[in-house]
Amino acid sequence: MASITIRNLDDDIKQRLRVRAAEHGRSMEEEAREILRRVMGESAPPRNLAAAIRSRLAASDRADLELPAREPMREPPEFGREN
Repeated sequence: MASITIRNLDDDIKQRLRVRAAEHGRSMEEEAREILRRVMGESAPPRNLAAAIRSRLAASDRADLELPAREPMREPPEFGREN
């Protein structure tokens, strides 16, 4: 098995890991392994950009805006012609 060293870990995170490990009756190292197993076991996020954006913008997050009615296009200008 491989091992890793985590440098520059915030003191707050280390303390929370210590408390969480104690709550589950495990060592900090075993708790970290369990967290990694659980997170890495989850399905990968969508690789499709459109799907990722769609999942972020759920229907409840949208604002329904009323679009103004379109007006007919005006006639294009005529250049170089005299009346």
